[in-house]
Amino acid sequence: MPPFTREQEERIRELLREELADFLFSDRYVFQKSIEIFDGRNIQIALGVGTKIGTAAAQKLSVYGVVPVIQAGAISAPTGGATVDQPARDAINSIRTALINFGITA
Repeated sequence: MPPFTREQEERIRELLREELADFLFSDRYVFQKSIEIFDGRNIQIALGVGTKIGTAAAQKLSVYGVVPVIQAGAISAPTGGATVDQPARDAINSIRTALINFGITA
C-alpha cells in the first residue's frame, strides 16, 4: 500500500480529533467493562477539595474481592456509667463487622 498523501494524513488527523473530542473533553467517562490497572501504577488525585468514591450511602462498594455493601449505619457510642463493658463491646463489634463487610479486614 502506498503511503498516504499529505492531504490524506491531515484528513485522518482531523477525523481522529473530531472523534476523540467528545471523549477527551467530557466531564465524565462511563465504562461498561472492567477497568484493569497495570502493576506499579497509581491513582493520583488533586489536593484541592477532595475526591469521593461513592457519592451516596446506598451505592455499594468493597475492596479485596468481598461482596460490595452499602454504607454501614451509624454506630452508637457507649453511654458510660457503671456497666460500660457490654455497650463498648457492642460498639467495637459493630465497627469490626463494618470493616469485615467492606473488606478492610477478614
